[in-house]
Amino acid sequence: MTDELYIGLMSGTSMDGIDSVLVEFGDQTCTVHCTHSLAYPSDLRSRLEQAVLDPNAVNLIEYATLDKQVTRTFAEAALALLKTSKFEASRITAVGSHGQTILHHPDGPEPFSIQLGDPGTLATAVGITVVADFRNADLALGGQGAPLAPAFHRWAFGEANMDRAVVNIGGISNVTILYADGSTTGFDTGPGNTLLDQWCKKHQGTPFDDNGGWAASGSVHAELLQKMRADDYFQLTPPKSTGLEYFNSDWLQQRLNSCAVQPSYQDTQATLSECTALGIADGIRDIPNVKDVAICGGGAFNADLIERIRHALPGCSIDTTEHWGIDPSWVEAIAFAWFAQQRLHGLPSNIPTVTGARASVSLGGVFLPPATA
Repeated sequence: MTDELYIGLMSGTSMDGIDSVLVEFGDQTCTVHCTHSLAYPSDLRSRLEQAVLDPNAVNLIEYATLDKQVTRTFAEAALALLKTSKFEASRITAVGSHGQTILHHPDGPEPFSIQLGDPGTLATAVGITVVADFRNADLALGGQGAPLAPAFHRWAFGEANMDRAVVNIGGISNVTILYADGSTTGFDTGPGNTLLDQWCKKHQGTPFDDNGGWAASGSVHAELLQKMRADDYFQLTPPKSTGLEYFNSDWLQQRLNSCAVQPSYQDTQATLSECTALGIADGIRDIPNVKDVAICGGGAFNADLIERIRHALPGCSIDTTEHWGIDPSWVEAIAFAWFAQQRLHGLPSNIPTVTGARASVSLGGVFLPPATA
């Protein structure tokens, strides 16, 4: 396989904007040439968040409008990245676009996962082949359609002589266990930044808890923590995945309402941080040979949360993926560039032991820009 250039576009459950990365892949190497982040317009972000929290309030016209506006923002992110990079669009093999998840229901009689961002329109806007719709093939094979990143984690971070763990802390947290024998497991552990950000925005007026400072100023409320940890999701065995449609402000408020003694705002933030850390640790501590843990995603920059994870995993070395060669801010965007490469080369990109699918397949559909006369 010769070296090829790909763009990865990713917006996660935090909905804080679109991460874009231009990366060159070799046989077992990736070189990041350029990165760019583009925030959603505030009105669009608010409407997306509302669509997640109350999907019944979104009619077909609003759904189609959101889809077009998300597509336009993804195109702006890709074009801004290209302009910064100085590469011509003709040099790029493909764009891997995750889209914006607004509803993820992998269980039930009709499993589905909905991502906004029309790949055909995106391909036309940027003039580059787009690979997208990465979840549906896995769902069709009985899988959860998530988490997908463990396949890239195996390619990028797997080691033949040791068991390792990768933790991605976005809006939702997930853990990948990379075994020395090449096998891989992984699952969503529960909330990541989403509840922390929502609570901070509501009571501090800021979009996130900078470095976890507000959480660090509080104390864990034992009753609230117990009620959080008793949730059925934490008791499920993998494969499992979740999203904001489950772990959201309503979920938190229900547990606050049932507390005999109400915690202070900062104690609630501390308890949310502790619940997130313990959920992550639960997915790692029972794997006896895992001593090295690397963290990526926005949560990698939350010092309070990282310290709580360290406390919950005293036998492990906790670092960020920077220590393993990739900036933690860009791991997921690079992953979707890699998924695009896998698809164009017909190589598998899901892991059945992670998602629960019946088979390993090359995920995604390929959307070509329109031919010109």
